[in-house]
This record gives sequence, C-alpha cells and structure tokens, in this order.
Amino acid sequence: MERETEPRFETRSVSTGEDPAETSAGDVTVPIHLASTYTLPGIDSDLSLEDVDPDRGEYLYGRLSNPTRHAAEKRIASLERADHGFCFASGSAAIATTFLATVEPGDHVVAFDDLYAGTTRMLTDFFEKQLNVRVTSVDATDPGNVEAAIQPETKLVWMESPTNPSMRICDLSTIANVAHENDALLGVDNTFLSPYFQQPLSLGADVVAHSTTKYLNGHSDSIGGAVVTDHDTVAEEMKFLQQIALGNQMPPFDAYLLLRGTKTLSARMRDHEANALVIAEYLEDHDAVDTVHYPGLESHPQHDLSERQQSGYGGILSFDIQGDQSDAIEFLESLSEFSLAVSVGGVESLIQLPAAMTHEPLGAETRSALGITDTLIRMSVGIEHIDDLVADLDDGFASIAQ
Repeated sequence: MERETEPRFETRSVSTGEDPAETSAGDVTVPIHLASTYTLPGIDSDLSLEDVDPDRGEYLYGRLSNPTRHAAEKRIASLERADHGFCFASGSAAIATTFLATVEPGDHVVAFDDLYAGTTRMLTDFFEKQLNVRVTSVDATDPGNVEAAIQPETKLVWMESPTNPSMRICDLSTIANVAHENDALLGVDNTFLSPYFQQPLSLGADVVAHSTTKYLNGHSDSIGGAVVTDHDTVAEEMKFLQQIALGNQMPPFDAYLLLRGTKTLSARMRDHEANALVIAEYLEDHDAVDTVHYPGLESHPQHDLSERQQSGYGGILSFDIQGDQSDAIEFLESLSEFSLAVSVGGVESLIQLPAAMTHEPLGAETRSALGITDTLIRMSVGIEHIDDLVADLDDGFASIAQ
C-alpha cells in the first residue's frame, strides 16, 4: 500500500539520501566514497557535465559529484524542503558562493548589521573592496529599515535570525515581501536554529545557508557548509561555481560525518533547547547578570516574533555579566564543564567572550553599535545533564564574588 503522507522530519533526517538497495552490500549508511574519478562504460562523444546525473547513479569526476556528498545534499535539501542542495567545504565557502551566484560588480546588497563576524568581513573586505559590490548594513529588526535601504541595484537581501551573538530576530516573511517587491532575492543564514526549528524557505526566503559544522553535524569533528534553494537559476549558478569555477565542494569524509550527524538532529535539538531554557531562566534571576538574550524568554523583545516564525528557540544564548572584562574573563576561565572555545552547535557546551574573541576584529566602535559589550558572553548549551551545567555556572559566579 502506498503511503499517503511523506515521511516526517525525524524520519527524513535519518534516511533520506541513504537507500540500502543502492549499495552493493545493502549498507544502511552510505559508504565513504574516496574515488577521485569513475570508470565510464564507453566513449560517448555527447557526454557532458549536464548529461551526468547522480540521481541515476552516474558519476564522472569527484569534483563534479560524489555518492557520499550527493546523499548529504539530498538530505539537506529534504530537511529544508528545498528542490536543490549543495554541500561545501565550509560555511564561509557556502555563504561566499551564494553571494557570487546572486550578485556581480555594480550590484547592491542589503545586510543585517548584526551578522556572523566572518560574513561581515567577507562583505566589507572582499565583496565591497575587491568586487565592487556595495553593501548597506541596517538594523533589520525593523523591516522598514530594510525597505528604506533598498536601491535600484539591490539584488540580494542577506539576513541571520537569530543573530550572532546578540540573538536578535528579524521578520523573515515581511522582509521576503520587501525583497521580492523590489526584484531582489532574500538569503538567510539558518545556522543557529537548524531546519529543525526554522525553515526560511517556507517564510519566503529564496536561498538558505548553513555552517554544517554546527548543529547539522553536531559533534565538533567536521567542517562544512550547505546551501539550499528552490530558485532554479540560482541553483544552476551554484552548481557551476561549486563544481567548475571554484571547486569548493565538501570532501567525502565530511559528507559522511554530516549524514551521521543529521540522524540525531531532532533529538539533539530538543535537548539543546531544554537545557538552554533552564540556563536562561537561571541567568535571568542571577544577581551577577545584567541582561540575558534568549528568544525563549518572555523578556526578549522579539519573543512573540520568534514564536510565530520558529518552532523552537535553539540552544544558543548570550548574557551581560556585571563588572568589567576582567571579571568576565575570570568567570570564563573558572568553568570546567563549559569549554572556552569558539563555534556552536556541538553536543558539548561551549562558551566564549565575543569582544575578545570572535568579534574582536570588528573594533570597539562597531561592537558598541551592535550592543556587543566587553562583558557579553555567548554560550552554546550542550546536551550534558542540566544539573552539572548549572553547578558549573555556580562555581563560575562564586569565583568572581570572592
């Protein structure tokens, strides 16, 4: 009997792209295909890149396609409900390729002013200075600011929601309408929530990017990026850039790790969120904390918006600790369960000081304008036992109270 409904998210995250019937030994996981090239059945004068179709089990050269990477691309596209998926060597490569596929010299981009610091530097130091792509950064928590920044040459609007590290949220549906009314595309970095908690294509976005290094892999042992889209023209350009012009595709072993990671994505995201909410409430009640930035708290200025466009709040939060930066540093260095490290989305809890680490290159003036104080701490809450994490924070606060 044919199933009336397609598999749900949890099922697709386990099985999409991996069919035991397509492997010689009936593997329940796709093998790691390391071959750099593939034997052809014969010489075909009409053979071209367009003729080779991985969906039919056809492969020509490892840079163009690889069975392990192809399985990962199918899964990522399925999780975001997209027609096309591409896996890259890093999240930065995925984002850069998205920009290259959608803008050209002389074009204009409107971007959230509170982006991942690497994306901000990519836009200002590479696209603006070297490729003559003008960029206007705005506070996108007000869609009116995005609309006001649109110019005739605007081809792309680039958003993150929530942002890094201030956890600000933008109204993706409204901004999608603004972009489309002005013949521009909307791109969204969905790394912080993963497709489990947010699916921007359903909100009107045209392109969605991920650092698969984070939640999609989830184990802090692989670097990668992904882009999904329903836009056929963008997909064709992405394919050309990934496979021909840049060759920045995800290696087979990282694709294998990504496939493994997505199998537990649903379960992990539920635990990340449950722990993060407890810690956010704990911090909000703590005398040594000024402000907690977490969309799951009713005190978050965009809590209602997060409930409308997300199905959960995620596992990342930030908070301003009282005192000066030396107090923040002492607090961080006294922790044992929380590892002092950049990145987010792993099963282990990570914590860092953006002003002295990830966002230090932006400079004090820019950080101040974005609300990134010298004592703002970003936390990626893992899936350890919540009592152990809270006890570790107790020890940290005790260290600065002495």
